[in-house]
Amino acid sequence: MNDFLLASLATDRSSDVLSWHDRIQIALAIADADLLKSLLANCTPPIAQPHRIGGIHSTIGIPVSSGVAADGVIEFEEIHCVLADSMPHLEQEVASYSRRYGNQRGYLDLIRCETETRTLGQMMPLAQAIATLTEANFTTAQVEKILNLPLDSWFKSWWYQADAAGEFTIPFLRLLRSRHYADGSITLQYKDFFAHEQPPCFKGCRRQVIVEILPELREFPMTLAKINLERQQTSITSALLISDRISDLAARALMSQGISVYAAHEIALPTQADCCHCATPDCPMRGNPNSPVLLCQRFCLEGLTD
Repeated sequence: MNDFLLASLATDRSSDVLSWHDRIQIALAIADADLLKSLLANCTPPIAQPHRIGGIHSTIGIPVSSGVAADGVIEFEEIHCVLADSMPHLEQEVASYSRRYGNQRGYLDLIRCETETRTLGQMMPLAQAIATLTEANFTTAQVEKILNLPLDSWFKSWWYQADAAGEFTIPFLRLLRSRHYADGSITLQYKDFFAHEQPPCFKGCRRQVIVEILPELREFPMTLAKINLERQQTSITSALLISDRISDLAARALMSQGISVYAAHEIALPTQADCCHCATPDCPMRGNPNSPVLLCQRFCLEGLTD
């Protein structure tokens, strides 16, 4: 797939080799979920924990004002709550929670507080309602039961929300119900019962991160000013700087301004490719003398394959 995406970069092998900045931006544009998660989890300081990153994608070249564009924006779901896997595991977690917090009434202490009824989806098509529940990891049987509940009945499920360390250890009870309308649409509603802190959302919240790629010659004040302008214009507070070379002093200064730093050498950059001599076995462009591909992350010469 990456080969076809890169094919649109050039149709002439005599084209100039792209700059380091452009190659990083291309890698960001065609990055898979694992690389994007690595950018967020392995930067300093980390922006998100790997197990709390859900759906993720990136966009490059985002205009923010006249003549100024952010190199990229990463958008992802930061997960705050997860559905409990099984009752035996839940019982172990409840016992552990009881020991930590000294509650004497077990499950009763965990559900002593109640939220108001909240709407998960308003008048959704059936397919969307099924997808919403499936994405929350309900089984097919559970989804069917939720969508076919008698009037004024609720479906009970146990969940965990993240603790201060970001681990899913705090159990709470969640009730769901469905409302059906004459046009076939469905509204999903839920309310939570919890011990101390109210779950912040149903499952996760969307977050955005500005990505700036630091050319070797740009001065520190210019870099900081550009990132701050981008944050101001987009209302995105999180920012990530990808740099090939940066001093410890400059890195500390950026981090003090709420900007995370990622070492560019950890990104697998596309290299200049020659499909006619490439040894990658499963690439459809392999051996094609007329291939338009200029750069490729999988290019490998004969004799260098595993």
